Amino acid sequence: MNTIAPTFVTRLTDADPEIRRLAVIELPYSDEDDIVVLLLPRLTDTSPLVRTEAAKALEGFEDLEVVAALAKLLHDTDAGVRKTTADVLAELKMPASAPPLLDLLDGQYPAEVRASAFRALRALRVPEAFTPALNSLRDPDAVVRREAVGVLGYLRIEDALKHLAEVAEQDPEADVRRTAVGALGYATGISVLPSLTHALADRNWVVREEAAQTVGKLGIKPAIPHLVRAMGDDYWQVRLKAARSLGQLKADAGVEALIETLGHSISNLRKEAAIALGEIGDPRAVSPLEQALDDADPDVRKMARIAIMAIAQTQSKK
Repeated sequence: MNTIAPTFVTRLTDADPEIRRLAVIELPYSDEDDIVVLLLPRLTDTSPLVRTEAAKALEGFEDLEVVAALAKLLHDTDAGVRKTTADVLAELKMPASAPPLLDLLDGQYPAEVRASAFRALRALRVPEAFTPALNSLRDPDAVVRREAVGVLGYLRIEDALKHLAEVAEQDPEADVRRTAVGALGYATGISVLPSLTHALADRNWVVREEAAQTVGKLGIKPAIPHLVRAMGDDYWQVRLKAARSLGQLKADAGVEALIETLGHSISNLRKEAAIALGEIGDPRAVSPLEQALDDADPDVRKMARIAIMAIAQTQSKK
């Protein structure tokens, strides 16, 4: 005897939250009419897992009613639900998402709600978020400060640079300082050089790593001596980003440190050093790179070959 599969309506209201969750996941791929109508009530489901999946399922629906419902979900008691909802609102990239999100930046709301709102606003890049983000750089909550920094970095407004530089140097939390250093990557000129060189000597390696990368991205040649020093950092991750930036900057001053790095025990570092030496094009690196052709790592050998050819091309142009 054939059995008839239960309808989505039945499954969405089943007593078992796992059945409701699976129904929510499957619904957007079904032939059901009024998918949004069926999903919206699940945003208030008693199970946070169901609410999370309902928020995800609504990501593809650019609808004002959806935006309003998701904005309310940013108040949810579950941190995972709030994060997912903020991410969904960011992915929607609808201007209509901005007003309800901006309303949540008022100090009366819990820190986690404000942080989620900033996270969603970051991708929307609405100028109206500039002032509340700036005002939140001294928020007592580190997550709020970090998300506010992210908003300012995405807005790329010149007036924010001095404030971001201050955060990069002074914030007590390493993750906030790291985010601020990365946000300085839209600067023009060398106005942020003092903050970046300060960050290259930060007490936390993740900040130093971000600084080493940002210097190369900005092409700040006066920072080269600091990058060379960073090639002796205790953390290989910092050395890797410093090597990459030395290559981007075509820094002759970094050649010796990069040659030495060709003998490092970590193959990713050896590979990055070979790439950087090829970009710099200094003939001093040819012999050490030829030795690297016998490296145990095939990627290092490949990059060494490419670097040798790049140096030959560079020298032939002189």
